[in-house]
Amino acid sequence: MTRSSPANAAGSRAIAGIGLREHLAFLSAAVFSLLLLMTLLRLALLLFNRELIGTTGWGSLAEAFFNGVRFDLRLVVYICAPLVLALVYRPAMIRRSWQRLWLGVCASLVILLGMIELNFYREFHQRLNTLVFQYLQEDPGTVLSMLWHGFPVLRLLLAWGLLSATFFLALSRIDQATRRICTSVRPEQPTIQYLNQGLVLLLCLVLAVLAARGTLRQGPPLRWGDAFTTESVFANHLGLNGTLSLYTAARSRYADDSSKVWKPSMPVEQAIVLTRELLLTDHEQLVDQDTAALRRDFLPPQGTHLPIRNVVVILMESFAGHFVGALGSDAGITPNFDRLAAEGLLFKRFFANGTHTHQGMFASMACFPNLPGFEYLMQTPEGGHQFSGLAQLLSTRGYDDLYVYNGDFAWDNQRGFFSNQGMTRFIGRHDFVDPVVSDPTWGVSDQDMFDRAAEELLKQDPQKPFYALLQTLSNHTPYALPSVLPVEPVKGHGSLDEHLTAMRYADWALGQFFEKAWKAPYFNDTLFVVVGDHGFGAHEQLTEMDLYRFHVPLLLIAPGIQQTFGTSRDTVGSQVDIVPTIMGRLGGVARHQCWGRDLLSLPADDPGFAIIKPSGSDQTVAMLKGERILVKPKDMPARLYRYQLGRQPQVDLLPATEPDDGLGEYLPAYLQTATGSLLDNTAGVADSAASRPTVRETAAREH
Repeated sequence: MTRSSPANAAGSRAIAGIGLREHLAFLSAAVFSLLLLMTLLRLALLLFNRELIGTTGWGSLAEAFFNGVRFDLRLVVYICAPLVLALVYRPAMIRRSWQRLWLGVCASLVILLGMIELNFYREFHQRLNTLVFQYLQEDPGTVLSMLWHGFPVLRLLLAWGLLSATFFLALSRIDQATRRICTSVRPEQPTIQYLNQGLVLLLCLVLAVLAARGTLRQGPPLRWGDAFTTESVFANHLGLNGTLSLYTAARSRYADDSSKVWKPSMPVEQAIVLTRELLLTDHEQLVDQDTAALRRDFLPPQGTHLPIRNVVVILMESFAGHFVGALGSDAGITPNFDRLAAEGLLFKRFFANGTHTHQGMFASMACFPNLPGFEYLMQTPEGGHQFSGLAQLLSTRGYDDLYVYNGDFAWDNQRGFFSNQGMTRFIGRHDFVDPVVSDPTWGVSDQDMFDRAAEELLKQDPQKPFYALLQTLSNHTPYALPSVLPVEPVKGHGSLDEHLTAMRYADWALGQFFEKAWKAPYFNDTLFVVVGDHGFGAHEQLTEMDLYRFHVPLLLIAPGIQQTFGTSRDTVGSQVDIVPTIMGRLGGVARHQCWGRDLLSLPADDPGFAIIKPSGSDQTVAMLKGERILVKPKDMPARLYRYQLGRQPQVDLLPATEPDDGLGEYLPAYLQTATGSLLDNTAGVADSAASRPTVRETAAREH
């Protein structure tokens, strides 16, 4: 048997002792490097979106970076967990190649997400969330085309490669430096070495748990709401970690659907009573009230219907109210809409129910709200239910229908959804011949869509009333516009210039359509409804809901409308109010189960209300009533604000002691009742099955 010499034994002990010190030094340096990397990415996000700083002070930005370290530490713990666990197995501590590879790959992924988030935040004013997965789920060709033509993909990939290589190189240098430092330290005795290793492991585990929790309080660990510590929404968002946000969104998206839905907060009967109190007017009579929450017969007040027979709804892509001249903007973006507004009835405090087109479509046309857990209703099984949509209500009155769109009806399952709701005639991107613009991503231009719509409307049977939905698309990334623009490009608004140029072009195309419509024989028999599908962010943000992404114009143009109702209204409304408002102008009894109201049949002292929710995994909802907005994140306290839109927008946080005028009760009741109706498939005009649960049965089931 060969015995180890004293020198070899000493050398082995030295290697063992150096291994622990090396490992701790390398682990500490890795933690510091990852934190520094994430801080630099946060700084890049700040600089890239510096136009959003506005009046945010240095103190708030410093607080955001401090909060950011807390969130970053959570991610760093997850990344470094294998290195901490390596303390259990001594040989693993000195195998640096796999450690560097693991850290480098994780850092590279963090860098990639950080690069993506620069433009993502500029576009949506949100950290990475389920919108990423939603776009990936859509048609891959369209999504890739949108990214390639709308964003500097090559530059971002080059930056990602360089930064990743730099971090790999830094890890190699850290490895060498920690070996040199630890080699000069006298090794410990084996007994002390084992004792130290156990103590170090225990200490590292304690620190890792504390860092992963992110807080010393009892109860839940660090949550996204803990970043909202300043009055600046942008600073609060900076405090979050985009990679963690995306991980949380993925867990939510692919978890059991029931986890995304707001749980009932009150007895079913109480929620229904409050919802009916909120929605029903003196001109409505409930029917089937044991099986349907809001099914009712509506007869508009005498003298409020108009001499019309046709309806044309124009859904304008990203038509943000903040940049509409008729709503107070002096940027000169919408001269044609402003001219039209002078001839119609304009609602100044109108809001989209969501922040993406699909939500604007089903809220406006199917008259159903954007609910937590059902943000992509048109693509879910529940989207196959029957709703009180405009197509369904008008088909019973013998209306022909028409849907004209620049793009592909497969996107967002539009053809499937609206066919199921009663629409029969669709004209999309593949039905245009020799268009002015043929964009590889989305389709044809707005002027192509409006020109084709004008032609088709002239072909309608004059003996039958018709309903048409016209949807624009040019004001969407990557903004496929004519090579020679018919309008002046917008300048002076920084990163918004391209977006606003597309909005100005869409406004021009809208004006061209009305130039033709005015001369058409159907014009004096038609109600035109022009509304934005959603807004988009500006350089300021009003509350954590970012109201600029929700505020859109609603304009009604019809013969006699100004003589009957005036030129403008300050009544608060949302897209679910569109269908009942249209039905009120057509006259006659309408049986529906809309989750909105006829805005022109409300009492004079009714300020109106709107319930809104952003896209993605953010489960925050808000209710606006008059000049107040209650913002309620899921499982967190609500915040009450007083807001003002128009030329001088502002928002003030009200004290917690301020009465909320019942918003705190009406909001959860509305959400609970709407969710129950959707899940029970009782949200339509008639029961779609032979037997539906009654209110009492539903209450018993939930209990």
